[in-house]
Amino acid sequence: MILIGQYDSPFVRRVGIALTLYELPFEHRPWSVFGDGDRIAPLNPLVRVPTFELDDGLVLVESHAILDYLDNLVPPELALFPRTEPGRHRALRVAALAMGLAEKAVSLFYELRLHDQVSEAWAGRCRSQIAGALAALERERAERIGDWWFDDRIGHADIALACALRFAGEAHPDLVALNDYPALEAHCARCEELDVFRTISQPFIPPA
Repeated sequence: MILIGQYDSPFVRRVGIALTLYELPFEHRPWSVFGDGDRIAPLNPLVRVPTFELDDGLVLVESHAILDYLDNLVPPELALFPRTEPGRHRALRVAALAMGLAEKAVSLFYELRLHDQVSEAWAGRCRSQIAGALAALERERAERIGDWWFDDRIGHADIALACALRFAGEAHPDLVALNDYPALEAHCARCEELDVFRTISQPFIPPA
C-alpha cells in the first residue's frame, strides 16, 4: 500500500499514524499537491492528499474513507473506531469536529496567503468556525476523565484531534494558542509524546 502526501497535512498524518499503530506495511511518498500535482493527478483527479493506493491498484481518497478501509483489515477489538453503538457515532463526531477544524484552518491559510485580495467576510467566517470548534472541543475534553477521550487506549478521535491541533497551531500561531485551551493542550502533548507521533511527523511547510 502507498500513502501519498506530506505529514504536515493532518489528514495524511492521521492515516500514517493509524497504519503504523496497526503495523500495516506501507510505502510513503511525501508528494505535495503544489509541487507534485502532476504526479498525483493520474491517481486522484481531485489532486488532493491523502491519496492511498491499495495493493490491487485501486486508489482511495479522503482520510475517513481510507481509515474505514484500514479498520476492516484488523480484528474488531483492535479497530481505532468502536464497531458498536453508541461509542461509534460519538467517536466519529469528535473526529469530524477535529477534521472540520483542520479544514477551516486550511481554508483560512489559503485565503490569507494565496489570494491577492483577501475576502474579509470569508476569513472572518473561518476564524469564527475555528474558534467555535476549539471552544466546543475544549469544553467536552475537559469533561472526560482519563488519558484518552473514549477508552483506555488511543483511538481515531484522539489522533484526529491531535493532528488537527498541531496543524492549526503551526499554520495560525496568532489565532490558535493552545495554552488558551488547557484540556486540548494536555491532550495534544500526551499524543505528541508517543513514538508514533514523533515518527509520523513533519513541521508545517507553507506552499511556495
